[in-house]
Amino acid sequence: MRLFSTLLLLATATCALSQTPAPSSTRPIEIKVVVINMFEQGADTGDAPGEYQYWVEREHLSTVLPLPAAYHDLRLNPTTGVLGLLTGVGTARATASVMALGLDPRFDLTHAYFLVAGIGGIDPHMGSLGSAVWSDYIVDGDLAHEIDAREIPNATPAERSLWTTGYVPLGKSTPYEQPRQPRFGDDGNIYRLNPALVTWAFNLTKDTPLLDTPAIADHRKAYLATEPDSPAHRPPFVLRADNLSASTYWHGKLMNQWAHNWLAYQTDGHGTYAICGMEDTGTLQSLTWLAKAGKVDLNRVLVLRTASNYDQQPDDLTAAQSLAATKVSKYSAYIPALEDAYRVGHLVVDNLVANWPKTRESIPTN
Repeated sequence: MRLFSTLLLLATATCALSQTPAPSSTRPIEIKVVVINMFEQGADTGDAPGEYQYWVEREHLSTVLPLPAAYHDLRLNPTTGVLGLLTGVGTARATASVMALGLDPRFDLTHAYFLVAGIGGIDPHMGSLGSAVWSDYIVDGDLAHEIDAREIPNATPAERSLWTTGYVPLGKSTPYEQPRQPRFGDDGNIYRLNPALVTWAFNLTKDTPLLDTPAIADHRKAYLATEPDSPAHRPPFVLRADNLSASTYWHGKLMNQWAHNWLAYQTDGHGTYAICGMEDTGTLQSLTWLAKAGKVDLNRVLVLRTASNYDQQPDDLTAAQSLAATKVSKYSAYIPALEDAYRVGHLVVDNLVANWPKTRESIPTN
């Protein structure tokens, strides 16, 4: 009986061991660059393009890797180590998709560079259609208090002067109230990228020929007619200025003034608003926490936005009329902006990959 019991225990232990998964010997894939895009109209290749398609086709991101915890499958070029991530539109989807990638054990992202490459609406006082903007500051435009502008206090001139907008910083009582410290030390509404890396990327790409067309050249003329030397009238160019990220798609001259004031306030006057996007603070939030967990290097992040449209109405339209004509794929410089995001961004990606023995160990600077 004792022998039978011993054999039974041995058999049970052997069975349990046979059901234990063998430890994986597969090493994580070392990623050199993650290209982050936000939207695609249809398929990843071969049809009307969104932000993702040119990168998939031209960087040969042919290996599809499922990422079920995120918005979309990943795409990899296993030869170059370039990975494509499509986050979906809006801050929430971007945050979730980037976090899903960062926590995926299949990838080693500890030396990876991250390039956000998307389109946005540009301030005509700062740049022109098709222009490309490298940003130092990414500022959130959604985290706030708000009252309807029709209920702005007007009891006294002094009180009225405080309320240039109904939008109030989180934790404050009046617009642009000082001092500007976050309620909890970090509200997640401002991110500053590594200035040395931004300088390097800007200098590398500042003379890149960008796509101009007769259609967008003609459209430029409808803006700031009384300011003939305005950047709005220039052919597209590469500039360095800052980015307001908000899932609310805002538009108009008055909202543009708010964007300037809001970004200047949040950066203590160090930043200058130029272009708006929707997802970038969500992306930066996930990358910030992933960096704290030792998964990524936050100093290796770049944000590039190219101008598919102006962020306000032309001289002969109202804001509402202009907004009605501002639709995805119908933007006045939609295709040029997609093209220019690749033309500028791929110079950075290709340089990082070509010089990987150096760029893996140290961040390039000028």
